[in-house]
Parts: sequence; structure tokens; C-alpha cells
Amino acid sequence: MDKDLKREIILENYQNPKNKGLVDDKSYHEINMDSESCIDNITVQLKIEDGKIVDAHFDGEACAICTSSASIMLETLIGKDIKEVEKIIESFENMIDEKDYDSEILELALVYDDISKQANRKKCALLPWWGVKKLLSKGDL
Repeated sequence: MDKDLKREIILENYQNPKNKGLVDDKSYHEINMDSESCIDNITVQLKIEDGKIVDAHFDGEACAICTSSASIMLETLIGKDIKEVEKIIESFENMIDEKDYDSEILELALVYDDISKQANRKKCALLPWWGVKKLLSKGDL
């Protein structure tokens, strides 16, 4: 994917994020994630039914990378079962850490494939993904 297209996708998902805005519904699992090194502070909500993410939302105050990453992440994960989600998150983390990853399963999240060149932005891209990973690790979903 060329650099201009990546920039356009990130900007679009920052200015018009998908699934932004929390819902007042106790059936959603929720987690707040913040960064000690920048402004990023977001809450992620997941609705899981029969082992599958059927809906998700996020909100908070965050930079362009974190906001767009949350938007793209939720679009990627909605409709996937937990095992698929775990593989996608692992692949995304590997991509950010410049390890081997499966580009086929990352969909639009591939726009962050060179974020490691800006070490201070890696956390911004990863924060929402860490939130979902932490929610899933609770095991009561």
C-alpha cells in the first residue's frame, strides 16, 4: 500500500472514526486504557455473543494514530470469533514490533505496517488493541 493511501486511510479514520461513542448497555464488556506518555485515554466496549464480537464501540481523548487505530481495529474485529480475534491481535502486535505476521488477516490495519519507524507512535497504535487483548484475557466472555 502506498504512503499517500495509508495517510488518507489514517486521516479518514481519525476525522470520521467508525464505532465511536459508547453505549449504555450492561451486556457490553468495557475497559479503559490510557498512556502514561501521551494524551491517549480511550474506553473500548465489546459485545460478545456465542464466542463472537457482534458489536463494539470506543470513545475518549486520543491522538490521530490511536483514534484511527481504534476505528480500524473495531471494523476489523466485529463479526470475528474470539480465536480469530486473538490471531489478528497477535499478528498486529508482531507487525508493529517488526516480527513475522500474517498480512492476510489484518485488513486495513496494514496501514500501520511502518509505524515502527516512529517508535514513539507504536504505543499509540497498540493501545486500543491492548485493551481488547486485556478484555479477552479475563476469560469470562
